Amino acid sequence: MYEKNIGTKQKALRINLDRKIYGSFAEIGAGQETAAMFFKAGGSSGTIAKTMSAYDMTFSDSIYGVEESGRYVVESRLVKMLAKEYSLLEKRLAEKRGRDTTFFAFANTVAALNFQKTNDAHGWIGCRFQLNPQAGYNDVIIHVRMLDNENVLQQQALGVIGVNLIYGCYYYAKSPETLVLSLMDDLVPERIQIDMIRFSGPDFADVDNRLMSLHLVKNSFTDCALFGSDGQVLQPSEALYKKNILVMRGRLRPLTNVQMDMIQNGLKQFKEESDVDTSRLVSMAELTLHNLKANEQGIDEKDFLDRVDILCSMGISVMISNYLEYYKLVAYLAKLTRLKIGLIVGIPNLEYIFEEGHYEFLPGGILESFATLFSRKVKLFVYPTLRNNTIYTCNEFQLPATLEPLFQYLVRNDKIEDITDYNEANLHISTDRVLEMIQNGEDGWEQLVPEPVAQRIKDNCLFGYPCEVEYVPIGQQVRASMAQ
Repeated sequence: MYEKNIGTKQKALRINLDRKIYGSFAEIGAGQETAAMFFKAGGSSGTIAKTMSAYDMTFSDSIYGVEESGRYVVESRLVKMLAKEYSLLEKRLAEKRGRDTTFFAFANTVAALNFQKTNDAHGWIGCRFQLNPQAGYNDVIIHVRMLDNENVLQQQALGVIGVNLIYGCYYYAKSPETLVLSLMDDLVPERIQIDMIRFSGPDFADVDNRLMSLHLVKNSFTDCALFGSDGQVLQPSEALYKKNILVMRGRLRPLTNVQMDMIQNGLKQFKEESDVDTSRLVSMAELTLHNLKANEQGIDEKDFLDRVDILCSMGISVMISNYLEYYKLVAYLAKLTRLKIGLIVGIPNLEYIFEEGHYEFLPGGILESFATLFSRKVKLFVYPTLRNNTIYTCNEFQLPATLEPLFQYLVRNDKIEDITDYNEANLHISTDRVLEMIQNGEDGWEQLVPEPVAQRIKDNCLFGYPCEVEYVPIGQQVRASMAQ
């Protein structure tokens, strides 16, 4: 049961009084704030085997090894810390109290706000733990961004989220969704954000980390989550740091031939830009929460995973975001890279971008949003649209007279460009119509999507595809089973 109103001190005290839970704390970069919470709660001798903080780089390297990257606030450093501290617990205490104790190792490596307040405050936090004595261990690892404007406040927030993580690992492990929700107890997203979470271990064998990332975005713990083409959860600032980024937004339900054509030819044209380094390029499809909502009931989690599975099977990385407006997406990406960013859009997307009503809440209106959207390193690649048997490109794009000069300025300054190499035969494809054909079992939809996508839809009955299940009498099932 989720105890939302239990405070941080009460959580720490409850763990301290549970004689089965015992472990170590290793915290680097912002004080030993989580361990301090347990000391202050009382009864900490029942929980804490050791606390330490190897601030000096030489000491840290001698304990945990040298990082190839030379960086210390990275996931690989955190994993080494967890492995080292947990192995010491087992080595030194397993014989003495392993039969009735569940061990844990808590660790973090953090870059808190510096004195000049010029750095990006963030950190990796993790807990390696057993749920039963002498059982295998599990890991829960998160990445946080700290937004408080004072170092001492960031330290306090780290202590709270550390207690929440340990408490959740032991008391909410059977409900990973609840564990995720509890991480922000006594905190708000204006203070700290969680932009990546990863579960692993025998007790989390059935947990899909992509779904856990969706919960982060859905609960506003972060505005964005990222998966690689292999389906693995990625930390956005690590994956997109100093990269050229190309994004295509859509519902992608399902991925059709026209969208594959957009991605492939948009990528081809992006690579031809003189300031794009093809060796440092990441392309991805973006799903917004708005596009994930299938109906008034909200997000269908299975449908979400089906879409991600299909995209990943086609070698496409996937981003989910809470950015309805394009300029907000660009503002986020621009914090992660100084290299060129490309957006693949269709004519309907371009019409949406130039709709002034979307920016009425901004003091500077559409010009304020465009200052971000069309910043120095951003370019839109526009895929044509078929309307009334006419192909619409930027040449046919129509705007009110007041906006036409702005559009022409952006085109002439190389901020907007048509995708010129496209397959005209695909322009008639409508994603909504393809979905309708799939759900109604109509013939011909298979030719409108990539062959692997069609096969996956049929094999797994995706998007409402009416699979046929062969009826076998119960008696025959029994006989077949016995014959085997």
